[in-house]
Amino acid sequence: MDRTNSRDRELRERAAAVIPGGMYGHQSVGLLPDDYPQFFEKGEGAHLWDADGNRYLDFMCAYGPNLFGYAHPEIDAAFVRQLGLGDTLTGPTGLMVELAEALTGMVAHADWAIFCKNGSDATTMALTTARAHTRRRVVVRAKGAYHGALPWCTPRPAGVLDSDRSHQIFCDYNDVASLEAAVAEAGDDLAAIFAAPFKHDTFVDQAEPDVAYARKARELCDRTGALLVVDEVRAGFRLSRDCSWSRIGVQPDLSSWGKCLANGHPLSVMLGNDKARKAAASIFVTGSFWYQAATMAAALETLRLVRDTDYLERITALGEALRAGLAERAAAAGFGFRQTGPSTMPLFLFDEDPDLRKGYCFSSEMLNRGVYVHPWHNMFLCAAMTEADIAHTLDAAEASFAALKRQVRDLAPVEKLAFLSAGAR
Repeated sequence: MDRTNSRDRELRERAAAVIPGGMYGHQSVGLLPDDYPQFFEKGEGAHLWDADGNRYLDFMCAYGPNLFGYAHPEIDAAFVRQLGLGDTLTGPTGLMVELAEALTGMVAHADWAIFCKNGSDATTMALTTARAHTRRRVVVRAKGAYHGALPWCTPRPAGVLDSDRSHQIFCDYNDVASLEAAVAEAGDDLAAIFAAPFKHDTFVDQAEPDVAYARKARELCDRTGALLVVDEVRAGFRLSRDCSWSRIGVQPDLSSWGKCLANGHPLSVMLGNDKARKAAASIFVTGSFWYQAATMAAALETLRLVRDTDYLERITALGEALRAGLAERAAAAGFGFRQTGPSTMPLFLFDEDPDLRKGYCFSSEMLNRGVYVHPWHNMFLCAAMTEADIAHTLDAAEASFAALKRQVRDLAPVEKLAFLSAGAR
């Protein structure tokens, strides 16, 4: 693939003059190899086009929102139909009630829903609800876990006061003893235990939740009167049609959802059980765009596809085929290549690669072959991907491993990244 990047470079130069740092958040300058595009112009199905017209099979799926394919015709048609009737109005349409009914009918622990826009909105509402319910302050959460970009949880604390991040105690994910110690330290001031569906920290191997750890979190909340919160923003509907921890028989009191809820249209939600209903009704949360009707129409169509299609089984099978094929090709090339996390949300890391120089080189080689992967963040599969896409990815990987093998001795070190042990939402 002969890639050009003149348009992207031009936009970067212009952005540097009018946007602090030239870019912000998870696409900040320096977080990806320099040859990765910053700007894009089009998405369709499983593919993405950058500002220069280069086409990629996209394993980031917009960092998760793309579940059924970019520009999905049925989802976007529902959005456009409602847009013609009304979108941001003085109040919500009846679609909000329909959507709340649909979600509470699908998610076992959920008796009610409050809608918002971003994952950070939903996780922060969950924390606020837990504190309102318990009238306590302390939240226990895992080291390295990402729950959003607001002051209480941002991985980049510049401009954040210590008081913004107070009343938090950290434990090690999947470590029962560490969790028990954190809860003991909180004493009678424990408001909530926050948990990720699985360990999806950046820069480190992913890990499925240990059943004993999840059950202990539920037991400790029941014993202390605290609320158990599962943050589904990143993983929701890619592991289960229910809350992810339902797979291991543990139900939370609250859960936060976003990303793929409306297949790329901005919508998030906090779901909760009746135990927390009164507290949720007592907090004041709102936004001028939180009642947008067109986005809710898109979400209803997305949930119909979640319920009525075999998307989950298909992306799981594709992910397993990708994992097996990559393992075979990495071994043949002589690389220790770790693939962790669920097959639908894989992370790739190389052995003996502390500064990611191998990972950066491999990712750039994949990009040159039309496949967009990430060197340190978990990726995502979408239902628009096909067996042919996986075969193309494996061919690209075989060539990329070979290119890496030729270059490995001469690779320059990667500068230390600012988002160590952080994620993107």
